[in-house]
Amino acid sequence: MSASPAPRPANANANADADADAGDRYIVVVNHEEQYSVWFADRALPAGWTATGTQGTRQECLDHIEQVWTDLTPRSARASR
Repeated sequence: MSASPAPRPANANANADADADAGDRYIVVVNHEEQYSVWFADRALPAGWTATGTQGTRQECLDHIEQVWTDLTPRSARASR
């Protein structure tokens, strides 16, 4: 079974105006490989991704991910070490 592609991060454009999403709400999502991403709170989750329970502004979600996702190695690769 192949993994679902990563959700396209909300406002993936690195040059996007930070103030443009000031009122938007986001959630932190995780997949079966324990890879994290940010998703719009008001949209259905893409297949293969689960909400972690953390929500807030985009930056708050990114800050949370930075704290909890300390090993970027996919879970399947960690298991084979």
